[in-house]
Amino acid sequence: MAVVENIAKEVKAALERDPRVDFHRHAIEVRLDPDGMLILEGELPTIGAKKLALEHAGAIPAVNGIVDRLRVTPTRTMGDGEIRDHLRDSLLEEPALDGCTMRTFESGRWQLVREAAAVPHCSIDVAINDGVVTLDGQVGSLSQKRLAGVLAWWVPGSRDVVNGLEVRPPQDDSEGEIAEAVKLVLDKDPLINGDRIRVRVRDAVVTLEGLVSNDAESEMAEMDAWYVFGVDRVVNRLERAT
Repeated sequence: MAVVENIAKEVKAALERDPRVDFHRHAIEVRLDPDGMLILEGELPTIGAKKLALEHAGAIPAVNGIVDRLRVTPTRTMGDGEIRDHLRDSLLEEPALDGCTMRTFESGRWQLVREAAAVPHCSIDVAINDGVVTLDGQVGSLSQKRLAGVLAWWVPGSRDVVNGLEVRPPQDDSEGEIAEAVKLVLDKDPLINGDRIRVRVRDAVVTLEGLVSNDAESEMAEMDAWYVFGVDRVVNRLERAT
């Protein structure tokens, strides 16, 4: 019992040290289950705070695995059906996903939204539960997987995104792949001038440099980078244009 308590205290101390997690204000529950898995549960203000909390907890040597039950406060309260409809429309309108069959889980069963004959085969299944979006299926590239995940995060009511899309054939990830995905997302965001932003990636850490019009654009660009699957940390060095 003492070992369990010590692990929990060590994790809490790590979370307390990072002001971006703001541990006390958001009351993250930290506990170990009977199998020794660390459970993190609670609601944080941003995806960045969530990823940092998971990173800090995972860095504790005694932690063997994490059950992630952290959620992100949505920018707008939406029901699961509204989230599903918004995401369905976004996925259907995305040219990079034109060749994907799509299904949504509604009223206890799967509904076919679009059937496509892509080569290689591409399919996306969308399910929503209490604001948590789950994406399953198969896509042809890491870029498609990452883009689908960001589109899910862009729905204002999303509280978390579980991106279970499988890439077939398997594709090796790289810093260049992540950088291209972040740049693609910035270019697609209508509220950001992606032409003025440079993206560098090293060890899953994204650095944003360049110019923005205001603080709001800087914050949105940073958030977009955090949304990308495989990004562990974001360093925002964007400057306001004079």
